[in-house]
Amino acid sequence: MTPGPARSDFEDVELHDAVETPAITLTAAHVGIYHGLTRELDADPVAVPDLLPLCVAVGLGWRTPRPPLAVLALLGLDWQPLRPLRAGDTVRSRSRIVARRPLRDGGVIVEEREVLDQRGEVVQRG
Repeated sequence: MTPGPARSDFEDVELHDAVETPAITLTAAHVGIYHGLTRELDADPVAVPDLLPLCVAVGLGWRTPRPPLAVLALLGLDWQPLRPLRAGDTVRSRSRIVARRPLRDGGVIVEEREVLDQRGEVVQRG
């Protein structure tokens, strides 16, 4: 049997741990693929849909030195788009552990995440 991908468990995570991902430039192709998958069409072909940066931020999390957190259940998501993005903008994600509560078979971790643009301005958070 082939071992699965590396992962971080509850015991590996400390309060206030922070991770920043590498950056990626959002292109018209990213927007087009998103529209093709969701059928959520926009009259402006270079306007980045509000949900796309969150999707990209999650994907960029796989490109950090720390393995992704093993998640058994997602208890909630409160995501706020703060400023519109356009194709050509470069984004990266910054996250921080703000709460950690042990349970019998693992624990609950609360993470705050921000998406920053090429100027370092927070454009989305949750």
